[in-house]
Amino acid sequence: MKTKSIQIDVKVIDLEAGQFEGYAAVFGNKDSYGDVIVAGAFADTLAADFGPDGQGVPTYWCHDFKDPFKNIGATIWAKEDSRGLRVRVQLDLDTQNAKQTLKLLKEGRVKQMSFGYDVIEGAYVESEEHGFYYELRKLKLHEVSVVPIGANQETEVLAAKAAGDAGDAALAVELFTQALEHLSLAKGALIGAATAAKAANIELPAAEAGSHESESDSGEEPAQAKSEEPSPAKDEEPAEVKSQTAEHALALHDIGRLVGVDITTLKGDHA
Repeated sequence: MKTKSIQIDVKVIDLEAGQFEGYAAVFGNKDSYGDVIVAGAFADTLAADFGPDGQGVPTYWCHDFKDPFKNIGATIWAKEDSRGLRVRVQLDLDTQNAKQTLKLLKEGRVKQMSFGYDVIEGAYVESEEHGFYYELRKLKLHEVSVVPIGANQETEVLAAKAAGDAGDAALAVELFTQALEHLSLAKGALIGAATAAKAANIELPAAEAGSHESESDSGEEPAQAKSEEPSPAKDEEPAEVKSQTAEHALALHDIGRLVGVDITTLKGDHA
């Protein structure tokens, strides 16, 4: 299961009853992980996995499934609108953790939500607006959480605009610094992958033109996602193994293109 967070202005609806409302996901913007959620991504899971109008989605504090007392409530309803996945949550005020969460929300010390999910359908695509990104088209929702730290930077920018130009400038510097940190981590991982491929005598082919378009049109999951599946059995044909290796190599080229790293150069430098 994966998780994704956004910063929002959680609206406390009824302090006496312990309800609050907010967005667990936002559509159409690229978050700090390079993902974009499309409208309709939650439609099937809300209809199939939960009650009428999305009732009964478990609500946790920080995705803590191991502690039963961190299950702090459930949704009264959950629905998609033009902005994203909007939820209304009933906190379980019989537990101290839920009472504390309500207190933090009321005082504005916590303003963010997150959701746990699995990807059912997604693909790497490229657009003029977002550049190169992973499009989340269909998701399986497991839970929503109240969290102290979010990942959706565009939502944070929108929330900060009312502070004026000085606040915008400070936020821009902060977001730029965070973006550089993400790129640095991605580049380090890419160098490690290329070095491992070289050590295993895996020849990385040059990226083929139009590889991004074919991946997007097919609607298939990218090679990175496929790597999470069970490894091929030992008795499989060498040709199939070679094909999978080529797919992973092309995926490395795609990541390199995203962070501005030449895989061919990496192979030579890290032999």
